Amino acid sequence: MDNQPLKVGQPAPEFELMDENKNKVRLSDLRGRTVMLLFYPMDFSPTCTTEHCTFGPVLPQIQGGKDAVVYGVSADHPFSHAAFKKQYNIPYSLLADPTRKMLKAYGMWAGEEPYNCAKRGTVVIDREGKVAHYEEVAMREPRKVEDLQKLMARASA
Repeated sequence: MDNQPLKVGQPAPEFELMDENKNKVRLSDLRGRTVMLLFYPMDFSPTCTTEHCTFGPVLPQIQGGKDAVVYGVSADHPFSHAAFKKQYNIPYSLLADPTRKMLKAYGMWAGEEPYNCAKRGTVVIDREGKVAHYEEVAMREPRKVEDLQKLMARASA
């Protein structure tokens, strides 16, 4: 069952990942908040860089409120995340899953070939810890701010 898409309404799989500063982030610690996970293939790749540079300046509009939080998630190491975040002034934390366990639990691992990386996708988890939205996006197509705003608003309502 590994690497299967999640279904809306099911409990989101628990995870514990390190951010770019090697701080542990656990889904269970975020209960009561709406969580948006922006899965992306790789730090510094063209489409991923475009997305994060677009999302960063409008993060408050995407979040929509104080009880919402946004994380980027990829298989890159925390050191890579730290450099990527610093170079492009990304205002939200980037979570590292070098083991790919969380990526597989969320159905967001693209496979070993050609790059052994995450898929591009969006998962929104509601305040109760259930999947409110699950979507895979084409690897080379950046997500749109307006779409993320709508998803977060719907899940936070």
